Amino acid sequence: MNTKTTRELALIAMGAALIAVCSWIAVPTAIPFTLQTFAVCLVTALFGLKTGLAAVALYLLLGAVGLPVFSGFKGGIGALLGTTGGYLVGFLFTALIVGLAVDRLGRKLPVLIVSMVLGILLCYTFGTAWFVLVYTRSSGPIGVGTALGWCVLPYLLPDAVKIALASLLTGRLYPVLNKG
Repeated sequence: MNTKTTRELALIAMGAALIAVCSWIAVPTAIPFTLQTFAVCLVTALFGLKTGLAAVALYLLLGAVGLPVFSGFKGGIGALLGTTGGYLVGFLFTALIVGLAVDRLGRKLPVLIVSMVLGILLCYTFGTAWFVLVYTRSSGPIGVGTALGWCVLPYLLPDAVKIALASLLTGRLYPVLNKG
């Protein structure tokens, strides 16, 4: 194995571990939130499309096989197939958007902020559609407005703060990560 491959594998493992640790950190507010989206944005912005997307995919794979890497120390395929599983899968879309943006447009602050906002919006879209589908099958019909009120609106401000932090940290950490 060459040095570049070893480095990429180490970054993928480190990125998946960071996302897992951030999923366990729940900020206790009226509606608790975790730092998963922060970690997905940060990892992908730092590592780029290929390595960042692989880290997110590894994180999801570890959770799917039952390791307790999801919020609340949950794991298993049931977590991915449950009402909030669409948001977990949506992390792949976030990583795709952020990774493409940084690989093609660089890591300037406006690029980071816009790509993270678009990535999280795509995650919200996929996750909310999944939530409506699963909730309707298990509990009865639900309107999209109600689902947005439960699953998206309470997280807009916390996610805006996470995007700002991930963008600023990327600017500070990327040069250090890529020295030598």
